[in-house]
Amino acid sequence: MTPIPVTVLTGFLGAGKTTLLNQLLKHPEMAGSAVLINEFGEIGLDHLLVEKLDEGTVLLNAGCLCCTIRGDLQRALRDLALKADAGHDIRRVLIETTGLADPAPILQTLMSDPVALRPFRLDGVVTLVDAVLGAATLDSHIKAVKQAAVANRLILSKTDIASADQISTLEARLTALNPGAPIRRVVAGDVPPDFLFGPGGFDPAGKIADVTAWLAAGAAHHHYHHGHHHDPNCHDARIQAFGLTFTDPLPWGGLANWLEMLAITRGASILRTKAILNLQGEGRPVVLHGVQHVLHPPERLAAWSAGHDRRSRIVFILRDLDRAVVEEGLAAFLQAAREKTALAAGTV
Repeated sequence: MTPIPVTVLTGFLGAGKTTLLNQLLKHPEMAGSAVLINEFGEIGLDHLLVEKLDEGTVLLNAGCLCCTIRGDLQRALRDLALKADAGHDIRRVLIETTGLADPAPILQTLMSDPVALRPFRLDGVVTLVDAVLGAATLDSHIKAVKQAAVANRLILSKTDIASADQISTLEARLTALNPGAPIRRVVAGDVPPDFLFGPGGFDPAGKIADVTAWLAAGAAHHHYHHGHHHDPNCHDARIQAFGLTFTDPLPWGGLANWLEMLAITRGASILRTKAILNLQGEGRPVVLHGVQHVLHPPERLAAWSAGHDRRSRIVFILRDLDRAVVEEGLAAFLQAAREKTALAAGTV
């Protein structure tokens, strides 16, 4: 059997991985693609945002792909190999990592693990970098530096809202960090598949010297933590992720006002906000994305995913911001919006 190519799609929080994935899966040549999605936090959400309705989309348990979730990755790949052997049309595997993932242990697994080596081959790494926030992210997060340095292809996202100086400065920095990786400017995840795939396989020899050292450390990390719990040093202890769920439809005004105020006043602490929402007066699911001070316009999906309930889910990834501040503030704004609606309707 010809090995099935595996592509790792990575990039820091809010860089646009899910948006690119959604656009990519619309291309006819992406038929037969299996998608593995990993998230950091207690509520998995991205699998609901990927508009792929068959059983080829798998959510790896919410957590750190470079630690405990590696076992789930191995099991998912083993299951896909069995399906391929049984005649299922699996031509490519796409792994979307959490934005906080260190790519080195993941790549080490795909390059050296017997489970992955027999039926699969690592085709390459695609890394998204936010054109607006990318420079600050590279300054603040070593994971973002690693993600960019190991890439076969670099995608510069959000170039429609970044300045020309931001884009050119960031491109120069990325070229110095990873001189062998072509860079493509992309708006709304629109990139042709032939740019992303088939670069000849992942080869650390063509990368900066640090990449080889990171991969060696990733192998040691896997050996030491195999069968153990999450490595407490894998993520900054100042970072926390949590999700909120709401059974009843939410008032858009109260929610939007709170999120906008939070972004303005505490944006530096909001590494990521994402939500799938059931809003009052809206029959379709509404998706919302935010990164630091930037809250993107809401988008409507075509329909609710089959088999999933219609509860609203909001995920926050925060740094140096207490969860209670978010929960209590949001509850207050939602209550005020409900009271305003009731007053207008004359029910109070």
